Amino acid sequence: MKMGRAFPACLLLLTLVVCLPGSANGLVRIGLKKRPLDRNGRLAARLSHPEELGVLAARKYGPLLRDSLGLEHGPDGPAEPDDGNIVALKNYMNAQYFGEIGIGSPPQNFTVVFDTGSSNLWVPSSKCYFSVACFFHAKYKSGRSSTYQKNGKTANIHYGTGSVSGFFSQDHVTIGDIVIKDQAFIEATREPSITFLVAKFDGILGLGFEEISVGNAVPIWYNMVNQSLVKEPIFSFWFNRNANEGEGGEIVFGGTDREHYKGEHVYVPVTKKGYWQFDVEDVLVGGQTTGFCSGGCAAIVDSGTSLIAGPTTVIAEVNQKIGADGVVSQQCKAVVAQYGETIMNMILAKEEPAKICSKIGLCAFNGTQGVSLGIKSVVDNQVEKLDSGLSNGMCSYCEMAVVWMQSQLTQNKTLEQVLNYLDELCERIPSPMGESAVDCNSLSSMPVITFNIGGRNFDLRPEQYILKVASGGSEQCISGFTALDVPQGPLWVLGDVFMGAYHTVFDYGNLRVGFAEAA
Repeated sequence: MKMGRAFPACLLLLTLVVCLPGSANGLVRIGLKKRPLDRNGRLAARLSHPEELGVLAARKYGPLLRDSLGLEHGPDGPAEPDDGNIVALKNYMNAQYFGEIGIGSPPQNFTVVFDTGSSNLWVPSSKCYFSVACFFHAKYKSGRSSTYQKNGKTANIHYGTGSVSGFFSQDHVTIGDIVIKDQAFIEATREPSITFLVAKFDGILGLGFEEISVGNAVPIWYNMVNQSLVKEPIFSFWFNRNANEGEGGEIVFGGTDREHYKGEHVYVPVTKKGYWQFDVEDVLVGGQTTGFCSGGCAAIVDSGTSLIAGPTTVIAEVNQKIGADGVVSQQCKAVVAQYGETIMNMILAKEEPAKICSKIGLCAFNGTQGVSLGIKSVVDNQVEKLDSGLSNGMCSYCEMAVVWMQSQLTQNKTLEQVLNYLDELCERIPSPMGESAVDCNSLSSMPVITFNIGGRNFDLRPEQYILKVASGGSEQCISGFTALDVPQGPLWVLGDVFMGAYHTVFDYGNLRVGFAEAA
């Protein structure tokens, strides 16, 4: 939902939740159930990307990214069972996790996605008359709650396939055995029918920052802290990636569960409040740096995204190394054939990489980086219009070629070897549909993908980043990486594929995020 080219849809597959009893001082545990993943269910449940916006087509990327474009719109250690609220999650296809909450007095139960990539709570309203999806999900009935308070302010949240609209109301919300009083939430009266018709959840409970809350509603997590319902101002996620065994995972509000991680967490500061955003220092494929994040890349950790999303430049390299399907881009191949040797000579001559494509004439230059001619670009939150008719594609492929070539030259490759490699990468440009199939028999030969965060390497093995899907009695393997290109700069979205491998702590009190190997 950004300007620019359309981005691949993020696999959105969801789960049901059962609420287990919590402790008296605010631990909520949500257990996850397992279901086999089938191709028809996967395709039906995932969101498609919008035509007019060019960012990952996942439901919650509307508010923050639209705003950036100027558009409208605790310490590690053992945690005893009484140290927080533990919410047990259910696992649907290793692709999304959700749990049960109650709204009202007495509580009306809803299954919701606990989503660190958004900040509002919404559920279907009993006043949702014209969206088919509402008829297949639980609906909030204000007249049945003794603690309901009318608000009435309209609300509209933009997702990949449309928008969820409705109005704000206020009521008590029950999570586990704690009750958050007077919580503002959205009663949805209109939903994109196809998207939510097949969804395994009723609504979404956002755990992001207030800065991206639609209607400036105070997020439910803030109220949990403000009403002293949690022991510490932190919450943590554990996802069980074994879709066939045991519980699906848990969220612990107010602490961590020592049984679900090894060693100690590595913490990095939140660099921008909105999403839980931090810096990634490097991305490596098979131990070799891609060179793309040598100057640092922004990343968010997002429980509401199934896969790992990253810049097309790097995802194409990942696809090449793991043998994933891509699309043959003749435009990309043309850039390599016509300008490849020139780009290499300019790199060897120590030309500033950001200026190479503009000097060749394929991009404009705004003083800090190359910019696609004729395309709007966000630079320091200022939208500039650049005059020219050259296509966005030629500039983008040139910029990719510069990064790819820099990486290859560090390995002392010849010009012929480098150009052949770039030509192959052009064939691995991610599919617009976002999903890339791989050979299930080749997992043992696939490389480890590594994210360097806070000076530590976080490795993902093939069995951790490849999703196995049941398809017509056989098994299909899907890459856990999809492409995401953001106008304001490189951004990684570390979704459930990453969080399944690494127990994650969201430290609201110290504005930091922590990762430790999941157990």
